[in-house]
Amino acid sequence: MQQNVTTLTFHCFPLVKDAPWDEVPLAHSLVGFATAYDFLYNYLSKSQQERFLEVIANASGYMYEASYRRGWGFQYLHNHQPTNCVALLAGSLILMNQGYLQEAYVWTKQVLAIMEKSIVLLREVTDGSLYEGVAYGSYTTRSLFQYIFLVQRHFDVNHFKHPWLKQHFAFMYRTVLPGFQRTVAIADSNYNWFYGPESQLVFLDKFVMRNGSGNWLADQIRRNRVLEGPGTPSKGQRWCTLHTEFLWYDASLGSVPPPDYGIPKLHYFEDWGVVTYGSALPAEVNRPFLSFKSGKLGGRAIFDIVHRNKYKEWIKGWRNFNAGHEHPDQNSFTFAPNGVPFITEALYGPKYTFLNNVLTFAPAVSKSCFYPWEGQVTEDCSSKWLKYKHDLAADCQGRVVAAMERGGIVFIRGEGVAAYNPKLKLKSLQRSLLLLHPQLLLLVDQIHLQDDSPLEVATSFFHNVDVPFEETVIDNVHGAFIRQRDGTYKMYWMDDTGNSEKAVVASRMYPRGYPYNGTNYVNVTTHLRSPITRAVYLFIGPSLDVQSFNVHGNSQQLDVFVTTGEHAYAAYLWTGEDKSHSVFAQVIADRQKILFERTSTIRSAAASEIRDYVGLVEQNLQHFKPVFQQLEKQILSRVRNTDSFRKTAERLLQFSDKRQTEEAIDRIFAISQQQQQGRGKRNKKVAKGFVDAGPDIFAQIEVNERKVRQKAQTLAQKELPVDEEEEMNDLLDFADITYREHKNNMIKGQSGLAQMLATARSSAPSVSASYTRLFLILNIVIFFVMLAMQLTWFQKAKSLHGQRCLYAVLLIDSCILLWLYSSCSQSQC
Repeated sequence: MQQNVTTLTFHCFPLVKDAPWDEVPLAHSLVGFATAYDFLYNYLSKSQQERFLEVIANASGYMYEASYRRGWGFQYLHNHQPTNCVALLAGSLILMNQGYLQEAYVWTKQVLAIMEKSIVLLREVTDGSLYEGVAYGSYTTRSLFQYIFLVQRHFDVNHFKHPWLKQHFAFMYRTVLPGFQRTVAIADSNYNWFYGPESQLVFLDKFVMRNGSGNWLADQIRRNRVLEGPGTPSKGQRWCTLHTEFLWYDASLGSVPPPDYGIPKLHYFEDWGVVTYGSALPAEVNRPFLSFKSGKLGGRAIFDIVHRNKYKEWIKGWRNFNAGHEHPDQNSFTFAPNGVPFITEALYGPKYTFLNNVLTFAPAVSKSCFYPWEGQVTEDCSSKWLKYKHDLAADCQGRVVAAMERGGIVFIRGEGVAAYNPKLKLKSLQRSLLLLHPQLLLLVDQIHLQDDSPLEVATSFFHNVDVPFEETVIDNVHGAFIRQRDGTYKMYWMDDTGNSEKAVVASRMYPRGYPYNGTNYVNVTTHLRSPITRAVYLFIGPSLDVQSFNVHGNSQQLDVFVTTGEHAYAAYLWTGEDKSHSVFAQVIADRQKILFERTSTIRSAAASEIRDYVGLVEQNLQHFKPVFQQLEKQILSRVRNTDSFRKTAERLLQFSDKRQTEEAIDRIFAISQQQQQGRGKRNKKVAKGFVDAGPDIFAQIEVNERKVRQKAQTLAQKELPVDEEEEMNDLLDFADITYREHKNNMIKGQSGLAQMLATARSSAPSVSASYTRLFLILNIVIFFVMLAMQLTWFQKAKSLHGQRCLYAVLLIDSCILLWLYSSCSQSQC
């Protein structure tokens, strides 16, 4: 490890070459480096300690500057924010421990000022979820849990009883597919988790739940880890939470499964807008998993904060949140009978509607990505990120109408009309799911058009990222199937008139730059009739043999009859607007009648704004200042009778009022000299006077820093955002501006050499641009001088060789001019 730390030091934490505006890779390196420095400190030489400390200080200083102008400083509950803030906090704690209190103080305060706001906002997320999904949720909690641990350990800021933390175990437990290898892949995702989740689970168990269930789930995931192929954790992610898992693991809690383990359960995440059934079970026959998504953009809490103008002191609309990792996926679903993924999400790919298990319509009524088809309003044709900030996209939402389980049969209904353009004239877009048997899912789409709707056709997509679909047809009923190790998984479809159209079975490759190659899909098109059209789909596991499949319907009701080799099902769905009927659906399964009542309709209740939310943050910010004040006293007490006392006092007081500094140092120095002469009780009285002798340097630090920040913010407001080509690691909207007004902080190491805290990286681009601009101007001057010589003096010359030489020089100079102009254009010099 020591050799790796030394190697990293020589690289000086470079930013990623292809995404120089992204601090996240730097944050990962800084956290690892600071952790290694802390663990290995006693094994390092004096020169290594000083050199490594300089690297940590430079990187932390860069992160601190970036926190004022980059998205992660003000976009709350987004994975970049805790990742970068914990990196800055780790660097701050290292410097604090080494006695560099001024820098550590302002950095720590900035981290707490950002993160404590996120902690308050998380109180509104009542279901323990994270809107970016399970994969990016693990990205967030990897650092969020470290932050919660560190601020409690060092500053006595205790969040272990936070209501969101108490519910977060459900977000991890209720989203795992049977077999403990895959998770719900809603939003940008891989097959399971980016980081952990063993570390996060043992954290919840030790500090929040105290019941052994976190240890148990971590153990199940560890035992069933995929070692080869899809779902294997990357090397860069697998081991970086190993140390926190070790530190947080509490063996005394044991490994205790939740009380309902082994029983399929229906769970509704009311903030996330997601329903799951059959999670965290062994991968066995008749162990199904079903999920459904229809919720508000960014989750209910964020959506309501933005649209109801809550937390006005902090939040200015969508600017303070980032839903870029979400997908246009309202009313989407997945199905894994026997725990085998049959209908899946399309993972981390372009934000196109057809890459989700939802509908698109034609003809389009606005600019669309795949004319004449039009998808959901959050679809973005020209970006890798979801459209969410402006216009119709900012108001996008779906709604889970009902989610019930009766006698082993599951009924889910969602409404997705608000996710589409109102000009499509859709009155309702209702999707109903009935899990009739662990291997038999019935899905009904009802499309209700307004009288003047221009729509003619709708098309549905069904994905599997692992296995391609193949076509089939039985008795004029078209279908598709995939081959898995345990058998064939089939699907069939028809509309409410009994007509079954042939589908398009294809694959789609993702553009270069995405982490996955693409997806396989079935595309079923339905011709629309006014006012109501219904499309019915049947998904069948390998153990069932469906012998008949019939559909009948009218304007208010749809009847579906399915017969298998062993069972007969009759499903009656009331889909009309007449709410006088007391049930959503009725199922008769082998003469057993099951009702799904309208009284169980899900009603969403808006959370109220947290009282005195600014005061809550300020209250927690009061915890860390006494820690720094105590450290200041300890440092001065340690060196008070040494030759380095004046130098130490000067460094500690360098940010205090200049008129008081010399006086304060002299006063402290005088008390120190008196202590050498004192004895007994007199020594104790002088010591007490000694520690209180200096001014409040931290109050003055805050005043000075506030002035610098005001200047920087004024400059930032004058700058326009840069339209950068964003990379997969980055979700930022604002230009990376260099602030020369910021003071050049200095660290004086134990060797006495001053080390610059402000990284040279922040000024390098401007220096490069200045040189490019200078060379461009000089070259233009040279070009015109030689051109004038050609037109005057050389034109009269008789030597053809001389003229050819000048032409060659002019040509070379023209090439240099073009190159300089291109460089200057790219660097905006």
